[in-house]
Formats: sequence, C-alpha cells, structure tokens
Amino acid sequence: MTQSEKHLTFEDHNRDVTGMTYVYPVVSRRSEGVSIGINLNTNNACNWACVYCQVPNLERGKAPLTDLSLLRKELFTMLDQVVNGDFMERFVDPSLRRLNDIAFSGNGEPTSAKLFPEAVAIVQEALTFYGLTDQVKIVVITNGSFSHQSKVQRAFQSMAKHGQAEIWFKCDRGTQQDILRINKVNLEPQLILERLTHVAPLCPTWIQTCMVSWDGVAPQEEELSHWLAILEQAVARSIPIKGVLLYSLARPSYQPEAFRLGRLSEEWLNQLAERVKALGLPVKVTP
Repeated sequence: MTQSEKHLTFEDHNRDVTGMTYVYPVVSRRSEGVSIGINLNTNNACNWACVYCQVPNLERGKAPLTDLSLLRKELFTMLDQVVNGDFMERFVDPSLRRLNDIAFSGNGEPTSAKLFPEAVAIVQEALTFYGLTDQVKIVVITNGSFSHQSKVQRAFQSMAKHGQAEIWFKCDRGTQQDILRINKVNLEPQLILERLTHVAPLCPTWIQTCMVSWDGVAPQEEELSHWLAILEQAVARSIPIKGVLLYSLARPSYQPEAFRLGRLSEEWLNQLAERVKALGLPVKVTP
C-alpha cells in the first residue's frame, strides 16, 4: 500500500482503520483537521435511522455496555500516537495535521450508552494527561433524545467546565412528517425545542442539519420554511444556541433510501445559510 493510499480522506470514515473497538481517527471537513472518534455504539444500534446514515447493518436500539478499561487504553494509545508518534506523518496530509477534537459520534446515539458520563470522564482524563485540554475540544454529536436524563445533563455540564466542548444537536426538518421521512422517528417538532432547552444552557450547542435532495429534487419552500420556523422559535425563546452547522452528503448512505438521496451544491447551501443568518444565527456551511 502506498503512502497516499494510507492517508485518511473526507470520504472514508472507516471505524476499523486502527483495529480498535471504540476509537477511530478521521479527517473531518467540519473540523478541518483530525478528529478522534469515540464509537460507543459498537452494536450498530441507534434509536433513530436517518436516511443518510453511513452505518451499514444499522439496527434500532441503544449502545451496549461500555468496556471502560478498553476505551481508556485505546484512547491513550491513540493520543500517544498522535502527540508523540508518527501518526500524522503516516496517515494525514500535511495541510490537515491538526488535532481538532475528540468526538462522540460513531455508529449510533452516544448518549444512549449507560456509561456515557464515565466515557466523557475518560476523555477528560486523557486530554489533561497530554496537556490538550485548552487545544482540543470534546464534541458530542447527538439527536437529543436522552437529554432529559440527569446523568447526560451532568456529563454535558462537566464537559463545559473542563475545557473546550460543543454539542452538535440534530435538527434536520421542521414537521413531524418530514422528520419521520428523514430521521425515521415519530417526533413532534416542539419536542426538539424542549430538548434544546435542556442542553444548550449546559454546554455550547450548535444545531446540526443535513440537507439532501430527494429523487433529484432539493427541499422545497414549504419544507424549508418549517425548518426555519424551528430556528426562529429557538431564537424567540432565547435558547442559547451558538449557530447552525449546515451540510449535505459527503459519504454514501447505507440505508434503504440511499438511492433516493443526492448531494446539494455549495451554492444551494449558501443561499439557505443566508436565510438562517437573517434570523440572527451564525452558520457554518460544509458542502
């Protein structure tokens, strides 16, 4: 295998690149550098089934019990390779050799893990050990469905107090029908706002939205206006969200609806971003 073939790419977020159970490195478009992923959902189970999800053999359910000692061993090993070893030189293009974050993402909803707070504590311990607390963020990518749990809320508070931290909170559409179509969950839009009120005051929170075309057609005005209404209501309620992470497909979906989905252009995303900015919210666009 050549050096270039070994390099991580935006399009390939292979969870098995290191041979570890919980820890995997990726180069991220949104972080513009290296993100170390934490996959607590090793059973490929999630309580949502988003049509754009790139997890093969996705099942409905929660994360299994986390082996905390193995997670700790893997994370310390990975960070040692990044900080003290030659990982960056071997696997990352020169322009991206920057460790940006440790992200709870993986193959399902990370906050569904029973030991999620303990896993967060391990990440905090590792960042402290390597002197990275002020340079490397902890990111949790979540659909918010467990945000009412006190243990999850305590973990979010701990993240914010410990150092740099962000929650990326999923909100793809603004009606119950559209949410069911895109996220495969029967969810009233007002519940999204209620969950945001649990999360955003505890830790810096961005709304994360994936926009895709459906059968070759971009989201139409009615669909967009309902989504924008959710953002507008969040602003009106003074929910302290940092802004919106707006993106489209980067990697192929492994869900049954994959053939119906398409990637939207940067121009299209930027036009929508202007409407978000008009609500008073910052936007980061990743085409």
